[in-house]
Amino acid sequence: MTPPINKTPRVSIGVPVYNGQQFLSQALDCLLAQTYADLELIVCDNCSTDRTQEIGRAYAEKDPRIRYYRNTTNIGVDRNFNLAFSLSRGEYFKWASADEVCAPELVERCAQILDARPEVVLCYPKTRLIEESGAFVSDYEDLLDIQAQSPNKRLALLFWNLRMCNAAFGLIRSYAIRQTRPYGSFSNSDLPFLAELVLRGAFVEVPERLFSRRISSTSVQKYPSTHDRMVLFEPSRAGQLFFPNWKLFAFHVSAIHRVPMNWVERLKCYARMHILLKKRGRDLIEDWRLAAKHLVGRLAHRNPKVRPGAHLNHLPFPEQQKSAAPSGKRYRQLRARLNLFLRR
Repeated sequence: MTPPINKTPRVSIGVPVYNGQQFLSQALDCLLAQTYADLELIVCDNCSTDRTQEIGRAYAEKDPRIRYYRNTTNIGVDRNFNLAFSLSRGEYFKWASADEVCAPELVERCAQILDARPEVVLCYPKTRLIEESGAFVSDYEDLLDIQAQSPNKRLALLFWNLRMCNAAFGLIRSYAIRQTRPYGSFSNSDLPFLAELVLRGAFVEVPERLFSRRISSTSVQKYPSTHDRMVLFEPSRAGQLFFPNWKLFAFHVSAIHRVPMNWVERLKCYARMHILLKKRGRDLIEDWRLAAKHLVGRLAHRNPKVRPGAHLNHLPFPEQQKSAAPSGKRYRQLRARLNLFLRR
């Protein structure tokens, strides 16, 4: 039964979309078919150039639970995600991609856990990967059922286990999102977002596979690297110099600083950053390598005598330096000291 239009819904679902005509109708049908009926859908169209506007408006006219908004310009992926949440009214919130497939029980099962356990800030179901056609690919293990009591242990588990950010499409307490720094306009900004959330409370996984993520090979081929994907987040600054991996690192540090905790626990959280450095240290070097290449390219454009790629042989490229983090005996000693501190 559709709730009254003037009633504030308990659950809000934001659907940020850009040129999503292929799967948008199917995604909206799945969300409207939820067994948890006390919800609203906010479709945020990021100035699409296909039939997304036509589809969005048609659904909004058909069902009073749907609100359709269209940006006058393309504001980037993450700003559109943030906008979808800012327009929501519910106690709980879920982001939904315009091509996902979710089972009818998804919202209800997640809401039951959030209702029963106030210490949980995010609840998500198990994931199934599907092709663009909808054909089954494989079951995926997110491994983000993180219920440790101390924030630093929850953060460590997130750092070690996080790969795909499927949990970001779970059901989240709206007040926790408001307290958390919004998505930044750079690749992988959902990582520090989840890091700050897990510092604020537990993550719980629903054991059923109620969420299907569509895998598109086209997007990977078109935007193979973090830097290539920046055009999706800052479309008005295409071709400019970015440091997305350093921003990613800085946002993680900021997340630890923002969350209230005692100073000992905060120091332990900072110590856990060695896990992030171990996994993503080379990415920080890659930012500098591409920055140097960008600057040499600009010099070559101004002065034809400068050969592009010159003076780069002595830079610490990933091919010449395996990791930005300490390695070998020195790394093992540092890690032993950190583990000793974390046990106190």
